[in-house]
Amino acid sequence: KVRHTPPVFPSTAQAEGRQGLVILESVIAPTGCVREIRVLRQTGVDFDIAAIRAVSDWAFTPTLLNRRPVPVVMTVTVQFSLR
Repeated sequence: KVRHTPPVFPSTAQAEGRQGLVILESVIAPTGCVREIRVLRQTGVDFDIAAIRAVSDWAFTPTLLNRRPVPVVMTVTVQFSLR
């Protein structure tokens, strides 16, 4: 990973004392950008949106197959925990 944007804990969920877990599936394009994000497991829409916003800003070094950049599927778990 060459760029990481941490997820922002939704203020409404924080005020209500809610925690959440979001599992996303995404495609890392040959350029290293994250594309085609979909939610596999959700806790609430506010958590989904926060997780998607963060992950969509991530960037990776391209994955190479036979020295050529290729798309890859990645599963990401984003945990929202109160401290």
